Amino acid sequence: MDAPVKAPTPINPEKAKALQVALAQIEKQFGKGTIMRLGEGEVIEDIQVVSTGSLGLDIALGVGGLPRGRVVEIYGPESSGKTTLTLQVIAEMQKTGGQCAF
Repeated sequence: MDAPVKAPTPINPEKAKALQVALAQIEKQFGKGTIMRLGEGEVIEDIQVVSTGSLGLDIALGVGGLPRGRVVEIYGPESSGKTTLTLQVIAEMQKTGGQCAF
């Protein structure tokens, strides 16, 4: 039997306001979409992306691929496909005339 789900603890209004101010500053400085909150479920349409070459992964990423113009870290154990995925993304970017660093 599953343990009962606890209701979230209410946030102190002062902390909530400070959080909103900090998030607004970050988005102002770095652009909309810099901060993504878990569970919001909204897709930000104005983020330019490059496909990973895998429809399933593009959907799972939530924005349709990897964001263009940003640093992307691909992490995992040996022989898990990191280099293959990276080279596939580079090929997808080159198809659109873009440039990548690897």
